[in-house]
Amino acid sequence: MRDVIAHRGPDEAGTFADQHAGLAHRRLSIVDLATGQQPLSNEDASIWVVYNGEIYNHGDIRSELEAAGHRYKTRCDTETIVHAYEQWGDLCVERFRGMFAFAIWDAPRRRLLLARDRMGIKPLYWTVVGTRLLFGSEIKAILESGLVHPEANEDAVPELLSTRYISGTETLFRGIHRLLPGHLLVFERGAVTTRCWWDIPVGRDDASARLSDRTAVAEFRTRLEDAVRTRLMADVPLGMFLSGGLDSSAIAMLMAGMIDRPLQTFSVAFKQHAFSELDYARQVARAINADAHEVVIDDHDFFGALPRLVWHEDEPIAHPSSVPLYFVSQLARSHVKVVLTGEGSDELLGGYGKYSRALINWRAGALWNVAPDPVRAFVARTLVPRLPRRVARYATRSFLAMPRTPESMFFDNFAAVGLRRQASLLAPRLGVLANEQNAYAASRAYFDVPNGHSTVLDRLLYTDLKTYLVELLMKQDQMSMAASIESRVPFLDHHLVEFAAALPPRMKLRGFTTKWILRQAVQTLLPQQILTRRKMGFPVPFAMWTRGTWGDTARDVLLDSRTRQRGIIDPVAVRRLIDAHQAGTTEGGDAIWSLLNLELWYRTFIDGDGVQTLSGPPIARRTGAAARLRATA
Repeated sequence: MRDVIAHRGPDEAGTFADQHAGLAHRRLSIVDLATGQQPLSNEDASIWVVYNGEIYNHGDIRSELEAAGHRYKTRCDTETIVHAYEQWGDLCVERFRGMFAFAIWDAPRRRLLLARDRMGIKPLYWTVVGTRLLFGSEIKAILESGLVHPEANEDAVPELLSTRYISGTETLFRGIHRLLPGHLLVFERGAVTTRCWWDIPVGRDDASARLSDRTAVAEFRTRLEDAVRTRLMADVPLGMFLSGGLDSSAIAMLMAGMIDRPLQTFSVAFKQHAFSELDYARQVARAINADAHEVVIDDHDFFGALPRLVWHEDEPIAHPSSVPLYFVSQLARSHVKVVLTGEGSDELLGGYGKYSRALINWRAGALWNVAPDPVRAFVARTLVPRLPRRVARYATRSFLAMPRTPESMFFDNFAAVGLRRQASLLAPRLGVLANEQNAYAASRAYFDVPNGHSTVLDRLLYTDLKTYLVELLMKQDQMSMAASIESRVPFLDHHLVEFAAALPPRMKLRGFTTKWILRQAVQTLLPQQILTRRKMGFPVPFAMWTRGTWGDTARDVLLDSRTRQRGIIDPVAVRRLIDAHQAGTTEGGDAIWSLLNLELWYRTFIDGDGVQTLSGPPIARRTGAAARLRATA
């Protein structure tokens, strides 16, 4: 179980076991390289910890604990967790500032405590087998125990295909759970109990509402600077993932002014210029005199790495951008052990274009609902389908053709594979499930959490912070750890999150200007072109590639006898989808991506065949040559 995740910690390995519990750890040495080995205990070896992450304020906590009589034997933040647990029990987590997933074995009480950081930056999975609890930073560690037979959780497929993630505690493995962000789990006397110890503030307080624009911007800048400075804690070199977008550029600019050497930046792009942000990344790197590193990948790199990355991620890869993220992580590993990233700003500050579109749709829908039912039905069923194709595509995703509900306007409207398309692509039993099961129940539950002082934008951001962002953070963690580097996310410092979450919507979305307060806070730092450029969102030319010869690769995987016998998809419908996509008469990239990854996941984990190999077209491909998939040990 320990060594199957050796990529997460190639520097050292350790174990502890007594009559009742066993702990194992792989270490990526970042703080206190000489004496920070794990598992680590307190003075009398009655309490043990294994831990992944960083407690950035461990020095301050250490001073308080030493004053209370605790004796340290290392300089590492890991030991602070042990002594903090001795001093404050489970409430110790409330003292920590950072990212973490840890397990504490309290031997005298025969009690295991699992904890996950506030935002879910570090992953933690668990399951119960008989009287045993198994846990790990990755699902594969649990499977490696040999005590769990991997079984697909098919009930979760509709949500996975529509939203790209499974929210809540479930995973795609039946019976294996994720510990939610900001939650604790206690295993004692054979029983599991969980509780939430922190949540993102909902609604707004009066003090935030009364802040002037200038005061709010100044406070945001101060908190962001503090978040970046705090994350420079390390005894090894640090770098920055730089896309050239607003978020990573802002962090890079701040970081460059806080270190005494040129900042090392790392950027990735595709050979197709339309899918490259390198020009922007280079502009920022020049402005801060960075030591810039770049990697450019092509379709063969992408599809060659994809099957192994499905293994690393444990579940179907949600976003094609995971693949270039892995390549830039590999690039960074040759130079540093720690990188900072711009993840989290979009969900915190309303950075996606969908927010303004959704709000316009919602408000217009309120007015449109005043029209008589027969009029609205006539427009939706008769007029909209007759509009020119391009106009109809937008009209069908507007208040003119859909119910004014969060499920329709906010969730299914922006789904990777909407429920109607799922019903046509999946086998009948799953197609029915896609229609009958509310795939958006968890998202709707989060949307309904904020109180009456919250606006629709507050609710949308809260929902994405609790669902979509958690998936992105898992991607960030798994892809960077696959290359044995640690990634840190200043935008998700909880002091910054608590301040930003309470701000009124005008501080985040002002007209069509996204992340308004961030743009104002860093406008003196960044080149104007970076401040005003259009968001690209790390585009990947997957749809373009599968319109060409790689479409045959997808066809061979999704339509071979093995996939058909699995009974997940409707082969006839999937063949029509691929044909139409290759012909350019439909946009099928998202659906093909999702179904391809789902099948690769089945073969890797459920069939037990391990990492697959996609044999795609050669550089000079023979016309009509078929791509093949073969299993490798």
